[in-house]
Amino acid sequence: MSLSTVDNVSKLKIVLREEDCPFFTDEELEFYLSENGQDFKKTAYQCLILKSESTNLVLSGLETADTSKYFRRIAQKYRENNSRVLGE
Repeated sequence: MSLSTVDNVSKLKIVLREEDCPFFTDEELEFYLSENGQDFKKTAYQCLILKSESTNLVLSGLETADTSKYFRRIAQKYRENNSRVLGE
């Protein structure tokens, strides 16, 4: 694992709020970085979308807050702008 991968994993943990709401292991973050060619923004977007899956939990009258909209909102910051001119 290269130094930049370690740096990117650390940065991803901050962006993904892993300390407050753990979801990914370091190995999983390394995997997604590899899958996205070490592109930090693509990896952050993919992980935030994965993390935005519905997290609502109800147990015997106890209900937890759904954080899916929060993580989707953060993901928009890392979404690629796909505006390109198409060839003829």
